[in-house]
Amino acid sequence: MSHQSEHTTRTARAGGVGWALVITGVAGFMAALDNLVVTTALPAIRADLGGGLHDLEWTVSAYTLTFAVLLMFGAALGDRFGRRRLFLVGITIFTGASAAAALAPGIDSLIAARAVQGAGAAIMMPLTLTLLTAAVPVAKRGMAYGIWGAVNGLAIASGPLIGGSLTEHISWQWIFWLNVPLGIALLPLARLRLAESRGTGARLDIPGTLLASGGLFGIVYGLVRGPIDGWTGRLVLTGLFTGGALLIGFVLYSTRARNPMLPMRLFRSRAFSGINAASMLMFLGMFGSIFLLSQYMQGVLGYSPTEAGLRMLPWTGMPMLVAPIAGILSDRIGGRPVVATGLFFQAAGLAYLAYVVTVDVSYAAQLPGLIISGVGMALFFAPASHLVMSSVRTSEQGIASGANNALREVGGALGIAIMGSIFAAQGGYETGQTFVDGLRPALVTGAAVVALAAVAALIIPGRRRADRSASAAEQKSERVLETTSR
Repeated sequence: MSHQSEHTTRTARAGGVGWALVITGVAGFMAALDNLVVTTALPAIRADLGGGLHDLEWTVSAYTLTFAVLLMFGAALGDRFGRRRLFLVGITIFTGASAAAALAPGIDSLIAARAVQGAGAAIMMPLTLTLLTAAVPVAKRGMAYGIWGAVNGLAIASGPLIGGSLTEHISWQWIFWLNVPLGIALLPLARLRLAESRGTGARLDIPGTLLASGGLFGIVYGLVRGPIDGWTGRLVLTGLFTGGALLIGFVLYSTRARNPMLPMRLFRSRAFSGINAASMLMFLGMFGSIFLLSQYMQGVLGYSPTEAGLRMLPWTGMPMLVAPIAGILSDRIGGRPVVATGLFFQAAGLAYLAYVVTVDVSYAAQLPGLIISGVGMALFFAPASHLVMSSVRTSEQGIASGANNALREVGGALGIAIMGSIFAAQGGYETGQTFVDGLRPALVTGAAVVALAAVAALIIPGRRRADRSASAAEQKSERVLETTSR
């Protein structure tokens, strides 16, 4: 370990593991929450600001797009100019854009504010994990990632509940006002309690950034618009094909570039490839399922947004109970068995729900599926973060976090698009029965995809082998650095 990294570690620990957990947990919660928080408020926003279905979809999509597209760039900026400094910039942008969204006089200004909010989240989110890693001793990282994962899992899953409750009892603007005091409180805390750290200090990879950002934009745009405009629409096909071509160009460029934003050699690691494939597939199945199930509970079973959110708590609240335990387990037995078990649980829960959903199913009949899914999600989040960060060298953890978060976001957008298309093809919103007819095959698809994620997790090397590989990689990089310095 270099003198600089020793100094960084010492000062980070002096700031306190507890403070690092609070600051990164709250920041991650805000960014993750805003993915789905708007969905239950769309009818109220439409009544207040007007706009057609196309405009309302963009209040969700504008955030998802800028968030997914800029994640890796945000991580690269942090590595280059200082992670704490860029973390503060991200919080400032996110908080200001949240206030602008709350004050939006019309639908177009709300969409613009959501896009800026996504950009702030893209800078902030990947750095939460890197800053937390710097602040926590190696032996306690599993538990710390467990708590961080619990908070993020809760944010993603409780977005519809929080959005619905605020809309129902106060007003939809409070979805965004909620972020403002949190952001203002985080700024001085992050400045005083987090230590500054940097990555390799290499120059920014502008061509790679443009290729990756353009490619992700095209893919996510096509996926978001596909169910609305039709999969054969000119703009949808252009987005998907152009995005795919740019991402292929990004891969080819990154294999040859001297200092690429995302070194392709990272994917030679079974640990890095396996956990990223599992993360993307997990979010695909989970996002699409939550998106449809929250509508099912309101539209078919007749619950209010708040009642539906409360009934989802056995699923959405489980990470708060189980994820810290999952983190401790991953410290003791390794992350792979915990992640794979969690994903199989999540798949089993979704398959059970697909089996029992009807137009008048009792809550007691749904409960086992919700609990099993909740335990599965909780077992996944903590060890997954640990596996991502431990699969690369310390100097590349910002890059790894950004890449993993970007793939999760793309997985989430893909899940809503694919499962929404299956739902539309097999059923619809006409009656409760047509909704169930569409929901059931969508949930079966979600279960199959999450089961595939569990298989991907099983290709991750076992703990001892991973430790040997990581040690060999560190030694090799040190030899390269010594040779270069001579």
